[in-house]
Amino acid sequence: MENIRWKQRFDNLEKAYSKFLVVIDIVKKNPDDEIYEMALIQSFEFVYELSWKTIKDYLKNSGVYDANLPREVIKSGFHFKIIEDGQLWIDMMSDRNMLSHTYNEIYAKKTVKKIISEYYPALKQVFEYFSSKINE
Repeated sequence: MENIRWKQRFDNLEKAYSKFLVVIDIVKKNPDDEIYEMALIQSFEFVYELSWKTIKDYLKNSGVYDANLPREVIKSGFHFKIIEDGQLWIDMMSDRNMLSHTYNEIYAKKTVKKIISEYYPALKQVFEYFSSKINE
């Protein structure tokens, strides 16, 4: 693999994403286990961070856009059709920020449901986008 920053970042994303899939499976089988829910939230945070940073590096490498803040990167990723649902990614960013700064059990449980039903498909879509680009 060429020494291109987005490809290096995607390599890390692949590792985190595979663990994220395992944790989603465990939470689905053990829906009331708070420890697994916390593991899912942490795993989600890793995958979310690596995803938007991979988008940022990819756009920079493509010479299209050089954004640094997550909101700018998300908007650009949507504009350049890397992200299919820009608003969902903005919601994801808000939930991720809320969870990483305060732990509220009720909010965490609601977010776990959103991670499984809404955020996972959006993260999967971006992961598959980069999977298709990695050998170009």
